[in-house]
Amino acid sequence: MFQVQDQSLRPLTTAHLAQTMSLLVLSNQELHDKVIAELASNPALELIDERICPECRRRIHGPGRCPVCSRTAVQDEPIVFLSPRDSYRPTRRNSSDDFPYSQEPAAPEDRTTFVLRQLAADLLPEDRELAVYILSSLDEDGFLADPPAFIAQATRSSMTQVKRVLELISNAEPVGLATEGPRQALVVQLHTFPQDDPRVQVACRMIQEQFSELGRGEYDKIARALNVKSRLVHEATEFIQENLNPYPGRAYWGSGREPGTGDPNVYHRPDVVISSNPIEAEGPLVVEIFSAISGWLRVNPLFDKAVKEADEDQSDELNEHLEKANLFVKCIQQRNNTMRLLMEMLVTKQRQYILEGARHLTPMTRAEIADHIGVHESTVSRAVSNKSVALPDGRIIPLAKFFDRSLSVRDRIKEIVREEREPLTDDAIASQLKRDGIRIARRTVAKYRSIEGILPARLRAKKKLSTAA
Repeated sequence: MFQVQDQSLRPLTTAHLAQTMSLLVLSNQELHDKVIAELASNPALELIDERICPECRRRIHGPGRCPVCSRTAVQDEPIVFLSPRDSYRPTRRNSSDDFPYSQEPAAPEDRTTFVLRQLAADLLPEDRELAVYILSSLDEDGFLADPPAFIAQATRSSMTQVKRVLELISNAEPVGLATEGPRQALVVQLHTFPQDDPRVQVACRMIQEQFSELGRGEYDKIARALNVKSRLVHEATEFIQENLNPYPGRAYWGSGREPGTGDPNVYHRPDVVISSNPIEAEGPLVVEIFSAISGWLRVNPLFDKAVKEADEDQSDELNEHLEKANLFVKCIQQRNNTMRLLMEMLVTKQRQYILEGARHLTPMTRAEIADHIGVHESTVSRAVSNKSVALPDGRIIPLAKFFDRSLSVRDRIKEIVREEREPLTDDAIASQLKRDGIRIARRTVAKYRSIEGILPARLRAKKKLSTAA
């Protein structure tokens, strides 16, 4: 008897889980489009045009948040609630009142979309899914997480097909994506420059044959090994530093800001807004999670009645619509509940970071948060994906930034460089960080410096001299 029950419940449970996971990964705008599509295709669903709290289902009279769900029983806990409104008016620190919201820059598209747009004309129809798979599985630096043979096996593609798509991706902007590491990325980038330039020729040989020595700055040794003049080695090195990026995934692209220019904030519609308590400055933070739609999505009670009265010919089709509608509404509720639990935990742990900046970010992993809220790690990853958060100071950041373990260290490196009297080498910065209790290698300092768009010490010194002159 137990076996029969288990077998009958499993398909529904699996369908519920699969649909909840697929909805969880969507941003608010994507979920809005999904809900509209479901409403158009399923007559059993209806949207009530009333202000209903998405959490407790109470009607809300007038503007503002739900008076029941937006309360907290414990003083130190954040006030986290689902908001029935689907609009957001951003606030800007030190902004003028006449800032035209209609002229806000659009949010930068994600890396995968940006690259796919470039490849649209060159990708064969059978290569498109493979390209999406490769781009979505790159690590944060833009490198392959798996070897090409594994990709071919996982996607049931031929090695020829995988290599063809990898070559297309690596030559798109930002150049060097989908390579196996910094050395290969630099070589691909060098191939975009005139090959008759002596600096490019020497740079390519240095990267391919003397990469370790280049990292250690052993220029005389490199010159002897390549049998070229020391001056040309220095020129090639300077060319590499000024024109190449060993971590292409960290480059700026698309409609994102250029390093060192413009406002670092990009204003668009966030999925969550965190604000200071309007009643007391030291009180709990207020976290508003926007609903994808304004109104109340539910199964139409009249449709449910119609199913019971339908004849045998129609009942199967009507029942199918009804089951899909019930499942969709339950999955939306489950998504809302997961987002509420996630934000409650994140804001509790990262209160200092939210109020005081990057230096106060508490290192944490998705697995730790998953364990705290009682879900699988992949659920947290999906909930974080494609979401953005507006902070009390008006900045809008990706939700994934709450898990960026390097953020506080990178902020400290920026401060060290900002306060230096004479340009400090990466070794000197690493030593200063060590005195602060932060132990990282010189090459890690170089990586974080590159991510933040900070020039090497020698080039900072050169820039300082040219500015003074």
